[in-house]
Amino acid sequence: MDIFLIILGVIILLILASSIKIVPQATAYVVERLGGYQTTLDVGIHFIVPVIDKVAKRVSLKEQVVDFAPQPVITKDNVTMKIDTVLFFQITDPKLYTYGVERPLMAIENLSATTLRNIIGDLELDETLTSREIINTKMRVSLDIATDPWGIKVTRVELKNIIPPTAIQDAMEKQMKAERERREAILRAEGEKTSAVLVAEGKKQAVILEAEASKEAAILRAEAQKEATIREAEGQAEAILAVQKANADGIRFLNDSQPGNAVLQLKSLEAFAKAADGKATKIIIPSEIQGIAGLVKSLTEVSKED
Repeated sequence: MDIFLIILGVIILLILASSIKIVPQATAYVVERLGGYQTTLDVGIHFIVPVIDKVAKRVSLKEQVVDFAPQPVITKDNVTMKIDTVLFFQITDPKLYTYGVERPLMAIENLSATTLRNIIGDLELDETLTSREIINTKMRVSLDIATDPWGIKVTRVELKNIIPPTAIQDAMEKQMKAERERREAILRAEGEKTSAVLVAEGKKQAVILEAEASKEAAILRAEAQKEATIREAEGQAEAILAVQKANADGIRFLNDSQPGNAVLQLKSLEAFAKAADGKATKIIIPSEIQGIAGLVKSLTEVSKED
């Protein structure tokens, strides 16, 4: 009897323990009663009816990431390539997620593949390679609308890899190589052009500086020559002025001494003698020469008496 009571007590404790449910953070429990949806348990401690109620599904409310395998797609210009996508989603309604669709992740993967094919089918190869952001946005909007009845919110879609055919990859590599070589040639040409311009500018500047130096030297020489000419002219003027002053003083001295006719005749004779000593081929003798000779004789006699 005691054993039976112990067993019964243990069963009652297990039943009571099974009726207590503690829901952790960012998790929701979907509870069914006799096979039908009863309620959704949020974070905290909850009590359910033993045996009648059960937790049908534990749903994580965290944002989840799914990496899908590469999917073959065909572009508008008939180029087949493979694209793998990364999808971020979050469950917003545990009830819809539980009863909305069977195997939700597989449904999202198939829906992502079909949506990606539809979008890439409207784009050419070059547009596909350069329009990742546009493709991501279109896929996110389309998937979010399609998964809303399943209680799923698609928050982000990213194209992880775009894998074109090998021939296309080789052609792209050759194109990129040619583009790099073209840019290198352009940069080299621009460098040579810049160098030539700088050299020409340097030569031009040197010529300008040399011309300016020659100009300044010529100006300085002209200024020096001008100064020398001015000094020479001033010296000649001073010399002429001195000669004129000496002549004027001599004339003034003669005037002050009041010379007689004899002195004047003597000076005339001296001037005649100087003229005779020159290189002239003709000498004009004045008619008063006899009078001058007599004057000279008289002066000689006067000198003897003295």
